Amino acid sequence: MQTDYLSPLLLPQITVDFVPRLAGIEMDCDRDEAMKRLRDRHSNHVSSLGFSQQQWWRAEQVHGNQVAIAGASATITATDGLPLVPGVDGLVTNQSGILLAIYVADCGAIWLADRVTGAIGLLHSGKKGTEGNILGVAVATMVAEFGSRPEDIVGILGPCIRVPEYDVDFAATIRQQAIEAEIGEFYDSQICTASDLSSYYSYRKELGRTGRMMALIGKK
Repeated sequence: MQTDYLSPLLLPQITVDFVPRLAGIEMDCDRDEAMKRLRDRHSNHVSSLGFSQQQWWRAEQVHGNQVAIAGASATITATDGLPLVPGVDGLVTNQSGILLAIYVADCGAIWLADRVTGAIGLLHSGKKGTEGNILGVAVATMVAEFGSRPEDIVGILGPCIRVPEYDVDFAATIRQQAIEAEIGEFYDSQICTASDLSSYYSYRKELGRTGRMMALIGKK
């Protein structure tokens, strides 16, 4: 599976990955059921990266622009039985031993890493999250909480739905928001999820009954 677009984030002590469409799991179902069916495979992948379930932090993903600090936020139990931080679509941390996870099926995952402080972030930015500039919110949070400087931050936009498969070019908006946030380096995978259903889940193309890809970033 092509993930070479993540190479700018291969920094010391940082683990980064993207789990695409998984073969052998029927996904003609809603999100809650899909997450239950994917749990074991996703859990095994997290373990293969050297992280325990207790180190695995996830956001509720309500299509907003709120960002929480993983390792210092309260959690609730999701329908798949695992914990998540409620009411947020992004997570940031500067702690070691934490793995951040975001799930997407047309919305964009945005990875963030500070080359100097070692702070990291992971965001769920679709149409609504982009309208709320969750990227700008996350960068401001890293500056305020961890002493990051925008020019030291590397950002990457992963596979997401794009024109002409979707009539809103939120990927272009995200790229502009990265410029406005004065991020030092920003890269776009340029991959359209709806154009390759053999590799990616697409909520729009599969009419809402599909699985979720998992984006990951953590500090060992």
